[in-house]
Amino acid sequence: MTHPQQAGVRNLLLSGLSTEDFALLQPNLEPVVLALRHFVVEAGEPISHVTFPERGIASTIATGAEGRIEVGITGREGMVGLPVALGIDRSPHGSIIQLAGDGHRLPADDFRAALEQSPSMQRLLLRYAHVAMIQTAQTAHANAAFAIEARLARWLLMTHDRVGEAEFPLTHEFLSVMLGVRRPGVTVALQVLEGNGLIRATRGRITILDRERLIETADDAYGLAEAEYASVMGVPLNGQA
Repeated sequence: MTHPQQAGVRNLLLSGLSTEDFALLQPNLEPVVLALRHFVVEAGEPISHVTFPERGIASTIATGAEGRIEVGITGREGMVGLPVALGIDRSPHGSIIQLAGDGHRLPADDFRAALEQSPSMQRLLLRYAHVAMIQTAQTAHANAAFAIEARLARWLLMTHDRVGEAEFPLTHEFLSVMLGVRRPGVTVALQVLEGNGLIRATRGRITILDRERLIETADDAYGLAEAEYASVMGVPLNGQA
């Protein structure tokens, strides 16, 4: 198996490691296909691997009596399986691939061993844990304080940041889980954004037409977590700032 070279990786965590720290992970990194709707972390089960997406997006999902709702998303800016970096072997929340792609992964035990050898890698992962917590807090704030159109605009912007392309596949079913609303509410919100010329929605696909006005629609629901990522991690999450 050919191991990835750091200069060629798109994942911002992997590319942000020092050469020495990347070398600790490199022998055990393996390519992985991130298939749509595959759970890379099962709720309540031991985390066998940590995953660094290159393309595609994983959603962290909370499941309760009222159904499922997204509490965080991860793309090429981060990793799936963050509890392992904090000394925890499982999570009550699962992580499912909502946009198919690919990336790299390595066994959780090998990742722990590398962390134990590198204080600098530990510091980087703790900074990433901080920005992941900020994203989750902002999701709770958005869900409590903003109308569905603003929340949908935020979510589309977050997806755009990680995908890097204006068009991507999305279904109403998935959006209802992501936003914690019923499908008719998603349909109406999409129609509002499309009617205002911000997006184009076709069967199973979304195209962002006007990012700046989409940011205006998202209001304060979007921007704080993204600015914190750029400040703490030293690189803009969306590559546009």
